[in-house]
Amino acid sequence: MVTSSQGSERRARHASFRRGKHRTEEPPENFARGFNALGDLALAGVQVSARATDLATGKVLFSVDDHVVMPTASIGKVLLLVEVASRLVGSSAEAFTVLDRAPRDSVGDSGIWQHMQSPSLPLADLAALIGATSDNLATNVLIRYVGLEAVRARTEALGLTRTALLDLVRDHRGPDDAPQLSIGSAKELTWLFASLARGEVVSPEVSQRVVGWLSLNADLSMVASAFGLDPLAHRMPDHSVLLMNKTGTDGGVRSEVGVLRGPRASVSYAVSMYYADTMLSSRLAVLDGMRQVGLDLLEYVH
Repeated sequence: MVTSSQGSERRARHASFRRGKHRTEEPPENFARGFNALGDLALAGVQVSARATDLATGKVLFSVDDHVVMPTASIGKVLLLVEVASRLVGSSAEAFTVLDRAPRDSVGDSGIWQHMQSPSLPLADLAALIGATSDNLATNVLIRYVGLEAVRARTEALGLTRTALLDLVRDHRGPDDAPQLSIGSAKELTWLFASLARGEVVSPEVSQRVVGWLSLNADLSMVASAFGLDPLAHRMPDHSVLLMNKTGTDGGVRSEVGVLRGPRASVSYAVSMYYADTMLSSRLAVLDGMRQVGLDLLEYVH
């Protein structure tokens, strides 16, 4: 239940949002649809953070509280993939290192390895499973192999201070566990994906390997739902549109970061939503808002 004072505060925030308090000074008119959708969600009590930049010029196309640290669920797995890819440089043999899953790695939800018979898979295959299905079991096995401290050190070396992979994937989070799997700011995440696309994360070889894994992502349910791509096969341009993205889903969390290329332009974008997931209608409204942003992005690049 929302009290009258809470409602007044939300209306005030929404009014500021619609006047442009949180946005770029002169956003392009073709992003009005996305701004309006995000403004409506803000009025409904959703915490919103978003940013998009032109990949060629670095110009900020729109931003909404892009400095705010938000829960990003599985998006933090990208940092794990960067660390894994860094270890494969100059070592073709390590990619075939076979890792075993153990009972302590077991976790439900996303991923397909938990449904497969093979108890062991090569390291590079586990990374591909994470890129394709955000595989939780593969994530935990790779974290055990490289160590969270190594991922944190890599994150710091990249200059990221508001983005981090905090923990293993867990079915239940207790009082002694990190409250979220990962966190991030839209500003840092758009920088990270733009840098990956330009081959600037660690090295061109590392960036290219991570991009290859992420291009397998089958989750096009959020921003990318607007792009009209085949969720299971979009590694090549389709109607001159090419996508690399990573999504994060948890209770009350929907987050996506990606790079969208088109015949006219290319953009790096990030959209994160934190909301009360108490009704299906609330979730559907969040997903529709993300889709509206996607339609604006597609219009810009195509």
